[in-house]
Formats: sequence, structure tokens, C-alpha cells
Amino acid sequence: MKQTFAIAIGGAAGQGVATPGDIFAKIFSRRGLSLNAYNAYQSIIRGGHTLLTIRTGPEPVTNMGDRIDLLIPLNQDTMDRHLKLLGSGASCIYNADTIRPGVAADGVQLCPLPVSELADITRNKVAQNTLAIGAALHMMGIGFPALEEVLHEQFKKKGESVVAENVGVARAGYDYAAAHFTSFPNPLPKTQKRYAVLSGNIAMAMGGAAAGVKFYCAYPMSPSTGVLHWMAAHARTAGIMVRQVEDEIGVINMAIGAAHAGVRSMCATSGGGFALMSEGLGMSAMIETPVVVIDCQRAGPSTGVPTKTEQGDLWQMLGAAFGDYPRVIAAPLDIADCFKLIPEMFNLVDRFQCPGLVLCDLLLSEGRLGVDPKDLDFHPVIDRGELIIGANGNGASAGISTNGDYKRYKITESGISPRAVPGVPGHIHTVATDEHMEDGVLISDEFTNPIKRRAMMEKRMRKVAGIEAAVAPPELRGPRDAKVTLIGWGSTRGVIEEACEILNEEGISANQLQVRWLVPLHGEAILELLRNARHTIIVENNYSGQFARYLRSETSFVPDGNIRKYDGEPFMPHHIVEAVKEQLGGKTKLSVPVHEIMV
Repeated sequence: MKQTFAIAIGGAAGQGVATPGDIFAKIFSRRGLSLNAYNAYQSIIRGGHTLLTIRTGPEPVTNMGDRIDLLIPLNQDTMDRHLKLLGSGASCIYNADTIRPGVAADGVQLCPLPVSELADITRNKVAQNTLAIGAALHMMGIGFPALEEVLHEQFKKKGESVVAENVGVARAGYDYAAAHFTSFPNPLPKTQKRYAVLSGNIAMAMGGAAAGVKFYCAYPMSPSTGVLHWMAAHARTAGIMVRQVEDEIGVINMAIGAAHAGVRSMCATSGGGFALMSEGLGMSAMIETPVVVIDCQRAGPSTGVPTKTEQGDLWQMLGAAFGDYPRVIAAPLDIADCFKLIPEMFNLVDRFQCPGLVLCDLLLSEGRLGVDPKDLDFHPVIDRGELIIGANGNGASAGISTNGDYKRYKITESGISPRAVPGVPGHIHTVATDEHMEDGVLISDEFTNPIKRRAMMEKRMRKVAGIEAAVAPPELRGPRDAKVTLIGWGSTRGVIEEACEILNEEGISANQLQVRWLVPLHGEAILELLRNARHTIIVENNYSGQFARYLRSETSFVPDGNIRKYDGEPFMPHHIVEAVKEQLGGKTKLSVPVHEIMV
């Protein structure tokens, strides 16, 4: 298996868990190490239990992994919850003044820091955090200058005295570890690679900016709010108009209005907010105005568990708005894909003049990943489709005052009608949410003509074939004759990939089919890939097996087994490995792993 190292920092909200995580992430990425970070926290401002896990290594790290190599508990609660999860070779750095360790497993090194002796805790309330960072870096074999550089960046806004104080505290922890603690046997390596550390929300926001988004609006709703934060912070430099709206009904209508005016427009929300957008999406479909909506899934129903992850919104997406209409739905596979998917989605919705839905989740939205900057294309190909921005199709007005023969909803073989930006001379047309004729005039104004209704409905739905042809089908990764095929969608790609590696190393051949495009699904291509599969298992983060039901409804395919998780926490590799062994042994067809790291 890959060489990785995982640090877990735990405490109560307000104890400063995030800052050590940021410092470690910067140091690791600057050493050319890949990283993956996940923060399990509660939906309260202060208090509650928070555990931030950062896993790093010289090869791509795609998930939070199975083990903790170094635990830094900032309070007794974290020590009590997680010390028993450490195995031989792991270490635990803690404040000896306030925390008692309890019984650790054989081979676990307990590293008590005499915080009050090493720092002035009356002046620095989070001295234990900085001391622990210093001690940890020595134990990992990382030189102090790397930490000193990051501390200067972290605290420079607070003045040189604050910087000097924190550097001094960190040095005390570093030196104390050198004198009292045993370092890890394999120092963290250094490579020539360079990584940018991104969350999924930031990646989607940056992807929107790269795609040419000029209007973004949202109502803050966890875990999608990070998109709004980035957009607001960079609105002026990126040339994007950003609006915080009063509710999600206003959000979707405002986004569609901006798109109708001719700009690329995007919004983001979570499941509860998306429910309010449903009728507006129908308007987007009826007036054939492209818009991109991001749904960052969290555990439901209702308010549910606001700060926990789930893949529970698939069927809401599939049924959003009433009636039949063309749409595009995709689930990014990782945080880097959050960036790549947005320009792709805009090109599709512009070409086919329909809504595009991005089905992300908290795991990606608020998680962090080391991304190779070379994988971020800030100048993607832009395809606006059949968009008329001038009287001659693409230029300035030629002084035409009559409307000519322009038909906004002209019936075509492809189902795509040339779309004029409002105000282009010679291209006056009616836009309304009722069914209409080719020029936009409502068919119910005088007589609801069933022939015209049928013709317009069929025109719109002809886009579906074009969308399917424009989107690549999924691919099978791994040996074609594998003993088990693991099927997933969206954010489970990384953890399934590592589970396959473990299974193959243990003599159980495994391959993987990961679905990114949900609509169109490419059902026939999926059936062809699974035709000779020996044992198929679908892995997803929800209770009812929403993707399994969707795949069955579209293709009649029924897997041999399912692995489902709906406790709010993401899969770890061993959850999948153990479930596969259980199912191959004939013990069950449905496995629901227990997330012991949060016990």
C-alpha cells in the first residue's frame, strides 16, 4: 500500500482545531506531499466534538484512510473518544496539565507536554495547540524552518510580537519533543511536486470563474456556503456580480433571470434549499434558459444533520420540477473534479439550453485535497451554443427594426433553437412559463392546440439524445475478470479505489465502476461493462440505495449486494473491504458499516 501518515486533531468548537490543520496542510503541500482532509464537526458555534483528520503522503491521497498515526487531543473528551483507536506505532501528544490519557494499546507512545512550563498560558490561550504542532513536526522529521515560515504567514496580520511569541512557543514544543519523545521511524519525505490545497466549494467557485460565470447568487446554507464566500471575496477581481438573496426561491429566479439576459449564471444550496428551487427549475426548462445549480448534499430529511455528509438527494434531483424536460445531472468524483466539472456543465447547458445540476456533498464541499495546479485549466474551451448576441448572429446591430422571421423556439431536428439575448434588434420574442408556439406566444391564449403542444414537447425532448452523445460513458477500472466489481457514484470514488487496492493485495481481485454523469446515465453502456461481472456490489452513502434503485429503474440491473452508510460520516477503506469479504462469504447481501472512529 501507499506510504501515508494521518494526523487527527480533536477538541471542542472554539478551541482552535482548524488553525493547526491549516498549518499542517501548508507544510505538507510545500513538501510536495499529497493530502486529504476531513473535518467531523457539530452544528454549533462553541462546544460539541470536532475531529479534523489530515492524511498525507508522496502519492495521491484520495480519502481519510483507516488509521490515526498521531492524535492531538485538545480536551479530555477527545482523548476519551479516540485514544483506544490508536494502534501500535501511533503516538498521542496532549496537554499534561489538563488531560489524563487513560489506557492505551500496546505500542502506542503517550507524549505529555507540560504546557504551563513551556509557555505563558495566561497570555496565549491556545499555547497547547502551537506546542503540539512543534512537537509533532519534530516527530515527523520535518525541520523547524518550515513551521517558522508558515507561522509568520499565519500571524503576520496580528503584528511581529504575536508572530515572535508563537514561533517561540512552537520552538519550545519542537525542542521538548527532541529531548523526550521518540520520533516516527519513517520521516515524512519531500518531493519536487507542488500542490494547491482546495476545498470542493472553492474548487467549484474557481471552476465557475474559469467557465466565465458573471452572476452568482445564493442564500447561505451549509455545506454550500463556501462557494458564496469565495465568490464574494473575489467578485471584483473576477468580474462577477454576487448577490446574497432572501431565500432559495428568489435565488433560482434571480439566477435564471441573469441567464436569460445572456450571462453564465450559477447558484448553490443544499437539499432543503434545493427543494424550494424545484418550481424555478421547471421555468428554466420551459423557457429553455441554461442555468447551473449546485446541491451540496447533507444528511436529511428536513434540517437533518446539517454538518454531516450523505448522498441522499439523488431522487430529489431526478424528480425536481414536474413534467418531463431535458436536464443534465452530474456528481463530481473528487475535489479536483469539482473544478473540472463546472466548465463542462456550462458548455452542455449552453449548448442544449436546459438546467444543469451538480450533485456534490459535504465530504467534498468542506473537505480539502492537495491538487496539482497543472490539473486546473483556467482557460477552458467555452461553448455558448447557438447564442445570438447581435443582429447578424454574433456582431453589432445592422439597424434592423423589424423582427424578421426570428422564432425563439423554432422546431429543429436537434431540438435546439437559436437563442437571442434580449435586446438584440430583429429578435423580439415572448418568454413565459406556459407552453408556447415557436415564437413564444402561449398556445392557451386562444385554443390549447394539442398538435402544437405535442410538437413543442417532442422538440425539447429531442435534446436528450444530443446530451447523451455529448457526455462520455463511465469506464471500468481494474481487471475485467475480477472476482468483485464495486459500483459507486460521485464522491465515493477515492475510498472505493483504495478498497480495491487492499482487496487485490489480499488476493481478492476487484475492479471499480464509478458513475459521474447521472443524467444521461448511459444505461446500455453500463450493462455492457457489467455483462460478465462475477459479483457486483453497489456502494453509496444513503439508507435506501438511491443509486441502486435508479440503475434498476433505468436498466433492470440488480446488483448481488449493497454497502450503505447513512450515519453522517464517510466511508473508510476497511468498511468496504470487510463488507466485501462478508458478502463474498455469503453472510449477507446488505452491509451497513459502523463508523467506529466517532464512537
